[in-house]
Amino acid sequence: MKSADFVVVGAGVMGVNIASELKRRHLDARVLLIEKEASPGLHASGRNSGVLHAGFYYTADTLKERFTRDGNRLMQEYCSERGLAVNRCGKLVVARDESELPVLAELLRRAQASGVSLQPIDEREARSLEPRVRTFQRALFSPTTATVDPVAVMRAFVEDAERLGVELRLDCAYVGRAGPVVRTRRGDLECGYLVNAAGLHADRIARDHGFSERYRILPFKGLYLYSNEPAGAFRTNIYPVPNLRNPFLGVHVTVTTDGRAKIGPTAIPCLWREQYGWAENFRPTEFAQILGSSLDLVFRAGFDFRALAVEEMKKYDRPYLVSQAARLADGIRPEQYATWGRPGIRAQLVDVRERALVQDFCLEGDDRSLHVLNAVSPGWTCAIPFSRYVCDRVEAGFARTEAEPGGSPALENVR
Repeated sequence: MKSADFVVVGAGVMGVNIASELKRRHLDARVLLIEKEASPGLHASGRNSGVLHAGFYYTADTLKERFTRDGNRLMQEYCSERGLAVNRCGKLVVARDESELPVLAELLRRAQASGVSLQPIDEREARSLEPRVRTFQRALFSPTTATVDPVAVMRAFVEDAERLGVELRLDCAYVGRAGPVVRTRRGDLECGYLVNAAGLHADRIARDHGFSERYRILPFKGLYLYSNEPAGAFRTNIYPVPNLRNPFLGVHVTVTTDGRAKIGPTAIPCLWREQYGWAENFRPTEFAQILGSSLDLVFRAGFDFRALAVEEMKKYDRPYLVSQAARLADGIRPEQYATWGRPGIRAQLVDVRERALVQDFCLEGDDRSLHVLNAVSPGWTCAIPFSRYVCDRVEAGFARTEAEPGGSPALENVR
């Protein structure tokens, strides 16, 4: 039986960065990164929008607020050092009518509290930045928002991890555990410490270790429509005023690293974890569990999940999705947006006791394992500082074990 000091499950952006950080801190340790697919980053990490968020959406008591601002800077620095494309085009947040102006004010307050650069501007100033933009009286401009190519960045992260000495094992799905032994599709591993960064499957793996009792993953499908307009048709990203009660930011215009535009995303509830197509990757047990969780939210949630689901399902209709984006800018027409991009699936955590979507990062663990249960948007932006935080929590578990030889308590749950 092979052994490893650390086993990290899931070679997405979080898993790769966590494995690299563990290796930097423990040079003599064997760090093994296992991935069930044939390549790293085939799910959310390689299918996300590529937007590096600035960090003004989140309140000061959240992990997202703590890591987004620093993650934005660190990711841009990393891309510059590695010669990877960064489109530093910024972002406009626009209002449709007077009722949304107080939310603009709240976003500005949050930015100021977090030390994030965010500029209040009027309609004329907004049009000087983006001639096609539509807004009511005022808008906000985020100069540090940028876009990168997630596939290229993931490739660089993996190269760096392997250069550090992280061992990457592909086609190696986690299938269970027996004490300190991790069972995989390619054989058993004796594991000193396990870090679970398995995204869509994180809750299932966590339950094998006695965690995630109150949490379940609910998958949401994100789709973008790509424009056939030439590069430069839009100068900056354009976002609507968000509904701060849910974790989705609404249909927006994104400018990619090559200067082209796309609109979206959807946030359509899926009926199993990897439902990229209508029947692709169907698993009956996942279908039953996710359908049950969804129905519980429909009838008993403290927010209108039914209305959210209906609104998102309408976005499968291409003209409707285009009409939502047309509220943000002039000259957006259905004939310009005929090509759907690859779907991505967001692993959204649900608190089944509270019947609520968990909006912040969430970790559970002890002196044997740590589980990243919720690393939703802006997880891509936060990947570098968040991975350092995860490794701090791992080392806190070690410290407690040394201080309390009779057995350490579980690490503090963070939500």
